[in-house]
Amino acid sequence: ITCRDWSSDVCSSDLPRNLDLASLRSYSLPLPGKVSIFHRVSGLGLFLMLPVILWLFQASVTSPETFAVFQGLAAAWPVKVILAGLIWAYAHHFCAGIRFLLMDVHVGVDKAPARKSAAAVFAVSIPLSIILWGVLL
Repeated sequence: ITCRDWSSDVCSSDLPRNLDLASLRSYSLPLPGKVSIFHRVSGLGLFLMLPVILWLFQASVTSPETFAVFQGLAAAWPVKVILAGLIWAYAHHFCAGIRFLLMDVHVGVDKAPARKSAAAVFAVSIPLSIILWGVLL
């Protein structure tokens, strides 16, 4: 279907257009959009790492020997980086999830409150992640 098949207001330049991947870097998402993307990415990361998390938990509670193996494994810096990423993913996903639940009941859906709640998600999840990193890692 071309613009000739539609009225002129449908074919105006205000409509969204298909974007190639190379041009995505030139667009800047507003803060609520970034929170939404990070919420999806953190949820995907937590879902994909769930088998590893469950294996680590199972290994840590089976016996004192496997707990010692777990401690040795968790002391390696690549594992600490992965665990730090999981801590951030959990903290961000939790805080953003509360924001989205509030928006589901029509709290903070207007532009200004949505921006403030998006900033609050980052203002809470980042320090929470740093605190948990210090306590757990």
